[in-house]
Amino acid sequence: MSDGGDPEELHGGDPRTLDDQRDHGASTSGPRSRADLRLLVPAGVVWALVAAALGTPAVVTAAGSAACAVVAGAAAWGLRRTRHAAVRLGVLTGVAAALALTSLAANTAVREAGPVRGLAADRATVTLEGSVASDPRIVARPVRRPDSAPLVIVRLDVRSVSGRGARSDVQTPILVLGDSTWLGARWQQRVRVTGRLGPTTDVADDVVAVIDARGPPVSLEPPNAVARLAELVRERFRLATDGLPTDARGLLPGLVIGDTSRTPTDLNDAMLVTGMTHLSAVSGSNVAIVLTAAIGLCRALGVSRRWRPVAALVLLAAFVVLVRPEPSVIRAAAMGAVGLLGMSTSRRRAGIPALSAAILALLCWDPWLARSFGFALSSLATLGLLLFANPWGAAIGRVLPSRISHWGPALAIPVAAQLMCAPVVVLLQGSVTVVGVLANLLAAPLVAPATVLGVTTALTAVVWTGGAVVVGWLGALPTLGIAWVARTCAAVPLGTLPWPDGAPGALLLAALSLLAVTTGPWLAHHTRRKPLVFLALALVGVGAGTPTRFVTWPLRGWAFVACDVGQGDGLVLATGPGRAVVVDVGPDPALIDECLTRLGVSTIDAVVLTHFHADHVDGLPGALRGRTVRQILTSPVHEPGFQAQEVRDWAASAQVPVAELYAGDELAWPGVTARVWWPARVIREGSVPNNASLVMSVDVAGLRIALLGDVEREAAHQVLLALERDGPALGAGFDVLKVAHHGSANRDDGLLASLHAPVAVISVGADNDYGHPAASTLTTLEKDGFRVYRTDRDGDVAVERAGDGSVLVATSH
Repeated sequence: MSDGGDPEELHGGDPRTLDDQRDHGASTSGPRSRADLRLLVPAGVVWALVAAALGTPAVVTAAGSAACAVVAGAAAWGLRRTRHAAVRLGVLTGVAAALALTSLAANTAVREAGPVRGLAADRATVTLEGSVASDPRIVARPVRRPDSAPLVIVRLDVRSVSGRGARSDVQTPILVLGDSTWLGARWQQRVRVTGRLGPTTDVADDVVAVIDARGPPVSLEPPNAVARLAELVRERFRLATDGLPTDARGLLPGLVIGDTSRTPTDLNDAMLVTGMTHLSAVSGSNVAIVLTAAIGLCRALGVSRRWRPVAALVLLAAFVVLVRPEPSVIRAAAMGAVGLLGMSTSRRRAGIPALSAAILALLCWDPWLARSFGFALSSLATLGLLLFANPWGAAIGRVLPSRISHWGPALAIPVAAQLMCAPVVVLLQGSVTVVGVLANLLAAPLVAPATVLGVTTALTAVVWTGGAVVVGWLGALPTLGIAWVARTCAAVPLGTLPWPDGAPGALLLAALSLLAVTTGPWLAHHTRRKPLVFLALALVGVGAGTPTRFVTWPLRGWAFVACDVGQGDGLVLATGPGRAVVVDVGPDPALIDECLTRLGVSTIDAVVLTHFHADHVDGLPGALRGRTVRQILTSPVHEPGFQAQEVRDWAASAQVPVAELYAGDELAWPGVTARVWWPARVIREGSVPNNASLVMSVDVAGLRIALLGDVEREAAHQVLLALERDGPALGAGFDVLKVAHHGSANRDDGLLASLHAPVAVISVGADNDYGHPAASTLTTLEKDGFRVYRTDRDGDVAVERAGDGSVLVATSH
């Protein structure tokens, strides 16, 4: 590798060589491109320093900046004696670090100036005035306030604070926690809010404090003209897309204006599983597409080469304002521009230096990006594009038919991005998507037309809503294709593989990725030479996944039975002869009634309804029919509302009292004890009712059973964290696991692995339309050592503890 010297040194002392290569668009594989990689060192060092320094006092950060300046000065002094590349790199790194830490110190000093931090520590009641810095959005709210309004969060750039008899001018970012009245707040609107201040959970947060607002915002000044114009475009765009199919109505605004509020929950889940979430909102790829379209339009209109970058930058600025110039959007804009630069033929060598400069500039502009997962993903994806897209694209092109060999770089882009981002994604979801590359490859040709037509729809809507509707329907076609790819690939068996969570999992995947990159050609060569070896390994894996099943039925001393109630849950816990606790009642009154009759249950000590979806509550009249029912216990989250009302009506007709359960509640019936693990709060990601399911551990007749309701990935991971916090004794030693959500692929593999139960029961309907249970879930359960029983194939499943301590399972089929 070159030592990074001058052009004359790099090219044999002939300065004309570099110019000749530049003029002829030489490959970047030469020494010059390898030397450019060293510019990533200052960016990486500065990133780590800023991330570590977040939350430290400004004076400490300033001292660190001074130390970096001293190091840079010493290295610069050393340049008088040697021109070694490492010394020059030290100078650049020191200067960059000093600049970034100075910016952090200045930002910290400005935002910490004034009394806000102290008032927040005292939880004082204050009045704030400032401008709305983000669009309001609904998030999770505490479960123990079931009658409260939805929780809405808004970021506020505060300019004045009044509290404790004093008023101060400040420049401080605050997070507002409000009710639904805050949904009407508009970006850049100047408002007044009164409420109680509170500290943030981490001193390194990008806001200084949180205020629990009392009442709606008081408007002091409307948004400025630019903000009003952007809002007009957004409103007209939403109006023009209102009539589109559900998936297109959700995805198209996400691609164009960053509005994901209307994206269907199941589509969000599918895009998460397939690694396509970057396509559901504005990202660097969207920015690159917009810039490419702008330059192409300029070329078609005859705009001179000199003015094309200016026009592209103007359009980029307008696009950023339209979407909202929040940190995530600025980040996407910068990375999109760098990616476009790196893929251009004439300026490919500038890609790595531009990326390094962009990272440094963004960290100076907003140091809190240093701890942002989004910033890490954008930077790594762009780096992957710059490093691998062209060489891998050329390699792919060589094996493609000559007519489509130019598709190579386009096919290599998602592969490179997935490879670089995978370790960070593991930190977020604790799993590895196998279908992600395929899904992104299939969706890649659809992203550009969807984005361009979406932007055209937004611009047309300003002057002609009818025409915008037509263009919007054109944009809906590729958008629906993206949705179809996400849903189809999400249903692929083994599409998502479990992976260790946290930093160990990320480091392991990074090491394996590096190994794959370095040994890929060797593996491909030997796979072609010995295909039977790899086929044999695949067959062994398939054979290991074959489940074993018992067919004896019934069990005299049953303690737990999963009734075959179709696509739903109907679980029975024995509390004595003819008595039981019933957990969920399935979708059909007749089916749960028949199962309870077969078991001889005439008295129900409690009906526990984990949540209010029809497949868990609609069978309630069948459970109540002809039986004594002492109480009904439910999730505290009454969604869907109409089904929660049905449950209350049925209970009232049968004169059965209804109560709610919360995390931490402990229950006891004859021979049965239970502890409620979840819900502790409402999660607004995924399905709200599913993620509000009651999760319980139950001890009955010597068996320990984990009942997971229908929790999805988000809530399941919170349950896992609770188990880890409370100690292994509470989360280990289970005998039976009732698998969440009928075996859906939207799960947390860490929770499954932590429960250590020999038997897993999936309550699921035959030939259901949801693809339950997912093949990936079955594979994960079997890998973790569970014996899997399914009501769609095995019928009723009964479990008891035998006299020798073993767990006996019998099925009715």
